[in-house]
Amino acid sequence: MKRVECLRGPAGDPEARGHAERLIRGRRAVRAFRPDAVPAETLRAIFSLAGSAPSNSNTQPWRVAVVSGAARERLADSLRAAHAADRTSVDFPYHEDAYAPAQLRRRSEFGAQLYGALGIDRDDHPARAAYDVESLRFYGAPHVAFLFVADRADARLAADVGAYLQTLLLAMAGYGVDSCPQGLLSFYADTVRGELGIEAGKLLVGVSFGYADRSAPVNRIDTGRAPLEATTTFHG
Repeated sequence: MKRVECLRGPAGDPEARGHAERLIRGRRAVRAFRPDAVPAETLRAIFSLAGSAPSNSNTQPWRVAVVSGAARERLADSLRAAHAADRTSVDFPYHEDAYAPAQLRRRSEFGAQLYGALGIDRDDHPARAAYDVESLRFYGAPHVAFLFVADRADARLAADVGAYLQTLLLAMAGYGVDSCPQGLLSFYADTVRGELGIEAGKLLVGVSFGYADRSAPVNRIDTGRAPLEATTTFHG
């Protein structure tokens, strides 16, 4: 992959800008994968590059577990068993009332697109629940990475791991690897730690990754983004 040097001057370098535009706007969450594994050398390159993410005072409070092969199969089975037994364990609590009305509207619009692409009716709750169970097999991805916040569930540390997450997603995109961050995987933190033999760290998110099944309708969703004015204010 071509190295992009730091932008020069207020206008920057046009080639670098174009590369950044393609990388950031071209990245999509993928929910159907081919079984093909990512080569080991590519895995090491991606996660090495992701380690360049910024963090407060360079503390780098992330710990990452990458799971493939037989370990992935065992973990998928354990997650499905935990789901069936309603055995959740969440390090960073999730609350429905955390979202403002505009955010809830965006989530509802996304849900309509997602389930529409899957051919699942809005009120078909059993089919929706079955799709959640299938997602615990990582949408068929051959690999999954779990991002842990070192030491404690602190919001500032989690923000640094969020910066690592985005850097990781873009590193994957740069190497032609598709991905999907999955918040649901973090609802089974004890199961993940137990299966992987991890004793410390708080689970923030899981990322399923590999190569997209381009024929799957669910991978053709274009979610769009809110206009700049809806999220950003410039103060002069």
